[in-house]
Amino acid sequence: MAALFMFIALILLILAGMPIAFAIGLSSAAAILVFDTVGVMFQPRSAITALQSYPILAIPLFVLAGDLMLTGGLSKRLIDFAESIVGKFKANLAYVTVLACTFFAAISGSGPATVAAIGSNVIPEMSKRGYPKSYSTSLTACSGMIGVMIPPSIPFIMYGISADASVARLFIAGIGPGLLFGLGFAITARIIYGKLKLNCSTTPFSGKELLASMRRAFFALLAPVIVLGGIYGGIFSPTEAAAIAVAYALFVGLFVYKDLNLRNIWEILGRSAATSCVVLCLIAFATTFGRVLTLERVPVQLTAMLTSFSDNPIVLLLAINVFLLIVGMFMETIASIIILTPIFLPIIKSYGIDPIFFGVIVVVNLAVGFCTPPLGVNLFVASTVGKVSIEQVIKGVLPYLVTMLIMLALITYVPAISMTLPNLLYGKSS
Repeated sequence: MAALFMFIALILLILAGMPIAFAIGLSSAAAILVFDTVGVMFQPRSAITALQSYPILAIPLFVLAGDLMLTGGLSKRLIDFAESIVGKFKANLAYVTVLACTFFAAISGSGPATVAAIGSNVIPEMSKRGYPKSYSTSLTACSGMIGVMIPPSIPFIMYGISADASVARLFIAGIGPGLLFGLGFAITARIIYGKLKLNCSTTPFSGKELLASMRRAFFALLAPVIVLGGIYGGIFSPTEAAAIAVAYALFVGLFVYKDLNLRNIWEILGRSAATSCVVLCLIAFATTFGRVLTLERVPVQLTAMLTSFSDNPIVLLLAINVFLLIVGMFMETIASIIILTPIFLPIIKSYGIDPIFFGVIVVVNLAVGFCTPPLGVNLFVASTVGKVSIEQVIKGVLPYLVTMLIMLALITYVPAISMTLPNLLYGKSS
């Protein structure tokens, strides 16, 4: 009864316009007070315990690193490098958008940050070359979701904490799905380009320009090599890697590209602090919410219900996918991971499904929510950056949603896409 009360209260508070972090906190606090399931100090203790986790420190650090790299000029140099590779092809800037989002994803770990960083540079350029704004903004919004699949990924960090799973293994498991989605978006963009009968300008390939753009983007391209190479090489942990990413971004922005100064560093610190506070509030309140659900035996009851419905893992994964896709439309990604992971983890373990593989499924499903209304954070960011109506962006995204569902099905039912790399590097998980 307390769990049902919490969910109803949560939905009503969200519909009333309350920020989701406070809606989660208030609904769980109300359930604790009304049903007296635990003491009144349970919520503050849970919140403090949740935020004392060492891996969580990686989240504000990666947020800050992403903001520093955005303002420090790394995104523009990545775009120039991507264009020097694919500039001669039709729909060249569409490929540039996907490539640049993939490169920047390996730096920022955030979908909306990737959309803002790449979109602010590529959307105006696409408009100059004759691409419709609805085309460029929708492609950027969708390509930005790669930011939570290609490591370092903030949602993967949260899943690793919630599931007590290896963050490094999760990071490398996300590489295959991220590249697969990038390929799918590039193909879809080319098909749409042909149907719209566009004939936008291209850039002749030049080996000299390729080398020049590579030199200009060298320090931007080196960032993921340092961060991810250090993690996979066992030199430092994901949290330490986040701190190194901040130091590296500061050094490059101040002394190499010289796009950072004391004034915009102060602005970046304020912006990053505001973003991190929102994320940390979500973590604190959602942890209590999840623990109350566990005390109410919701995971056990849901396991029994799904087991009675079907004992086939294929059917189970299909049902979970549909559920997560719906959740992603209405709830913030990190809150969803913290609340739902403790519920689903016992279920998937009872079916013999690898928690790392399941983590990829969870993150990819919820990443689709970045591009689906009403929440659709990437849609709103792309709409703002491209200065077009949200309705135009949503209409342009529809063909890519078909691609996303096809890619999601492949990732769900072909585990090798996610698990080949981590199994090669670390061996099969027990």
